[in-house]
Amino acid sequence: MTAALLNKAEYAALAESLAFPTQAFVDGAFRPALSGRTFETTDPATGKVLARIAACAAEDVDLAVAAARAAFDDGRWSRLSPNERKHTLLRFADLLEQHGHELAVMESLDSGKPIRECQNTDLPEAIHTIRWHAELIDKIYDHTAPVGSNALALVVREAIGVVGLVLPWNFPLLMLAWKIGPALAAGCSVVVKPAQETTLTALRVAELAHRAGVPAGVFNVLPGGGKEVGEPIGRHPDVAMVSFTGSTATGRRFLHYAAESNLKRVVLECGGKNPAVVLNDVQDLDSVARHVVNGAFWNMGENCSASSRLIVHAEVKAALLERIGVHLRDWKMGDPLDPDNRLGAMVSKAHFEKVRSYLAQAAEEKLDLVFGGDTEHGAFVQPTVFDGVGSGSRLFQEEIFGPVLAVTTFTSIDEAIALANDSVYGLAASVYTDDLRSAIKVARAIRAGVVTVNCFGEGDISTPFGGYKESGFGGRDKSQWAHDQYTEIKTVWIDAPA
Repeated sequence: MTAALLNKAEYAALAESLAFPTQAFVDGAFRPALSGRTFETTDPATGKVLARIAACAAEDVDLAVAAARAAFDDGRWSRLSPNERKHTLLRFADLLEQHGHELAVMESLDSGKPIRECQNTDLPEAIHTIRWHAELIDKIYDHTAPVGSNALALVVREAIGVVGLVLPWNFPLLMLAWKIGPALAAGCSVVVKPAQETTLTALRVAELAHRAGVPAGVFNVLPGGGKEVGEPIGRHPDVAMVSFTGSTATGRRFLHYAAESNLKRVVLECGGKNPAVVLNDVQDLDSVARHVVNGAFWNMGENCSASSRLIVHAEVKAALLERIGVHLRDWKMGDPLDPDNRLGAMVSKAHFEKVRSYLAQAAEEKLDLVFGGDTEHGAFVQPTVFDGVGSGSRLFQEEIFGPVLAVTTFTSIDEAIALANDSVYGLAASVYTDDLRSAIKVARAIRAGVVTVNCFGEGDISTPFGGYKESGFGGRDKSQWAHDQYTEIKTVWIDAPA
């Protein structure tokens, strides 16, 4: 359920009153890093230091994994009945809803995300995710195999054990929910590493989960850097599985860690350079423009499934770009705590500089700047559209992870398909056409894990999310398929008496 938006003054007052969690959450309690070290977390929109957070390291990973393993082995969560786990997770979701405004403000301050997105999208979707997986627990049946009358063969699922959940900074709450929902539902114990840029809500969520009845040791959160926390999780012999969302380069490292340690299962959801293909038979270009703008600039383009490449037929390009300009007027940028604003700040100064480097690259390539292109005080980047982007351009091939849309023209469906697939990534895509046969042809031909027709989106919680090629590996987030990666399959063979 979506809570009503507050006004700017109310959000500002709430922000001033918040007490931020600053310590790791291990074995049911907050505790400092064993080294005593901390790091600063800042509001990217203002540069203000929000808090100093415990900077965990390998010894903290050992402590958290030991607590998670003890909890798993003694069955305080893993051997509860599905119904008991279900009702605990439903209480957890209720607590998240009760603390909705607090979590939304904390998320906005820590990430630079617009409060309207935190309040209206991220938080309600995170709560819905927990409830959906909770309700699924007692509705996934095991199987028997057809082995004849002289034996009984059972095929059963069992929780895989301790899992490491390594999160990105672009959707801290929602990506946390995508992972803990099926992991906790399956009976696993989890060790969560939030992105160093966005730690606050994961710590608060763990506290609320414990209050709801998730036992000590089952849900642990370790703030810190990738080298200090992520790698030790990836190499730990008692971690049975890692689910990672983030860059492809970092995802590759987790495959190395698994190969060099205990061959733990690894599931990766990595980058994307996603095409929006617009054919020349589309009549409602205004609707297409609205979806393209939303796909390209939602969450400031800090979205692995963002429609960052507009591949448009030459006959409709000019008219479509005109409509895109009209819709961009509605995308106000500014203070993330102002619910009138749809664009906030880049997550950090370092990421702002990375995005700004692509604007300089576009100028070097002499691309046609159609809209935007400016940066503003702090870490703000205007929604920007470049035309004339060839397939060899860095703006066509590389994931910018910012509000930059690259426009490329085609004249035939086969050319459009080839351009759409000219990428090492294969996460998401959109097709816009009024012809059903063309929609089917293009949607089936594009090598991507999610393809939407005449809209931008990722499906809903019931549909799997993940990618082809360098966008994904080993499994899917969301849907009942997400449960598979947190479980092992066991055959139990029973001979009939002679």
